[in-house]
Amino acid sequence: MPRLRTPAPRTALVALAAGLALTCVATTAPAATSESSAPANRSATALDDTYYQDALGKTGPALKDALHTIISDQSKLSYSQVWDALKDTDEDPANSSNVVLLYAGRSQSKSSNGGDVDDWNREHVWAKSHGDFGTATGPGTDIHHLRPEDVSVNSVRGNKDFDNGGSPVGEAPENTTDSDSFEPRDAVKGDVARMIFYMAVRYQGDDGFADLEPNDRVDNGSQPYIGRLSVLKQWNEQDPPDAFEQRRNQVIFDRYQHNRNPFIDHPEWAEAIW
Repeated sequence: MPRLRTPAPRTALVALAAGLALTCVATTAPAATSESSAPANRSATALDDTYYQDALGKTGPALKDALHTIISDQSKLSYSQVWDALKDTDEDPANSSNVVLLYAGRSQSKSSNGGDVDDWNREHVWAKSHGDFGTATGPGTDIHHLRPEDVSVNSVRGNKDFDNGGSPVGEAPENTTDSDSFEPRDAVKGDVARMIFYMAVRYQGDDGFADLEPNDRVDNGSQPYIGRLSVLKQWNEQDPPDAFEQRRNQVIFDRYQHNRNPFIDHPEWAEAIW
């Protein structure tokens, strides 16, 4: 698929990091409908020498600020371009005609996207009402947190915060929900946490959008917060990055936004910041 935008200004660094990292990322992901053990992220060393060099040795706010500067250098997609991007980033490794739905976990035809009940649509993992950014170019179109999902399951999740507990979701019973929270299936709990961490670092209120931040509450409404942070940190530990998630990060870096989710490359940075 051709690039949708010209790479961000830091072309030489991006190209070097991509070239070094791409040789190390698994080319064949495990079946994405079941949980898999996480392979060693062998690209991290190469990326530390290039892409992440300004963040090394830092913790807390200093690390968060350094990562914000690094990942804010990106190309941006329109909301309509997100459709085609997700068909690439979330492609089923066992069937190139399909995508894997984040919560439902099923493999579904790339062409069955839309608004009908059994279609898949674009799920904002950081709910777009939490900070009121809608589908605006920027946080509303950032494919590091946009994922394919069944229309009905997406509706059940709505704008709920993340937490443990609840009753099984009818069309995706490996997930549970209650009145104010949603718990994703075990195989993607860490994926969800790392997408939330990415959004909190990428969008800090200096680009016309709200300063997004995880907190340890649920029922955050339209405030620019999402929880529950303590649970998200547990999920990050419980479900480390697998080959599907690592490939997705690399495809976004190489072909679309030209920035990375640092918490996929370095899951331990979540604890170092929060």
